[in-house]
Amino acid sequence: MNGAVVKASMPLKKMIIFGLFAGAYIAFAGAGANMAAFNLLASPETFGLGKILSGTIFTAGLMLVVLGGAELFTGNTTMVAAAMDRRITAAAMLKNWIIVYICNFIGSVLIAFMVYYSGGLNAGEGMLGAVTVKIAAGKVNMDFGAALVSGIMCNWLVCMAVWLSTGAQTTVGKIFSIFFPIWLFVTAGFEHSVANMFFIPAGIMAAGSPSFAALSGASAEALANLTWIGMLVNNLLPVTIGNIIGGGGCVAVGYYTALKDEK
Repeated sequence: MNGAVVKASMPLKKMIIFGLFAGAYIAFAGAGANMAAFNLLASPETFGLGKILSGTIFTAGLMLVVLGGAELFTGNTTMVAAAMDRRITAAAMLKNWIIVYICNFIGSVLIAFMVYYSGGLNAGEGMLGAVTVKIAAGKVNMDFGAALVSGIMCNWLVCMAVWLSTGAQTTVGKIFSIFFPIWLFVTAGFEHSVANMFFIPAGIMAAGSPSFAALSGASAEALANLTWIGMLVNNLLPVTIGNIIGGGGCVAVGYYTALKDEK
């Protein structure tokens, strides 16, 4: 809980910079994961293998956040435990969440734009761009309830990765503590709000290219929802709520309730 106290009292400038960094780190991980696995993800026969491979790469994002130092909204949902223990106020927690969430979004979208502008999505004769569109279209066309539940499962695992890493005494121990839960959530295909702040904007930008859109195989109806409003309403809203429940409810409330009498 000491970490939550530090987060709640962090100077605004530091909170903003570290929020931008975390968004960028998760976006870098998303870009690398897509590049590594796009050929496998493009085919139903190898889709599961693609998720396994992308998951191994994506783990680097949380490693950069935890080991390098940054503020990630999804991990910060565990501040609920400190609020329950009255170590921090609900207002201070919400202030951190709002500022970090917005900065995570800006950092992620910035990297998405840089990847797009640099021509990185042209890899594989445009197939990377096509898969990027397909992934994003799938995310903005999810059922609200499915996206919410997927968000719960995702951040339960993400916050367990953070929880386990705090107990590790060495850098190698922290890396392994982070690696397996994150690998698990990516392989399972669960929804992470900050990761989607990269995947969906990258898909929106890529969909502006007729060749990427055509190669993606996404229907016109699916592509119609691939907009900034579609991202916010159809994905980020339910996934963010689910992430709060998974991290703040399942992990923070669950462990606090189980362990509070042992203090």
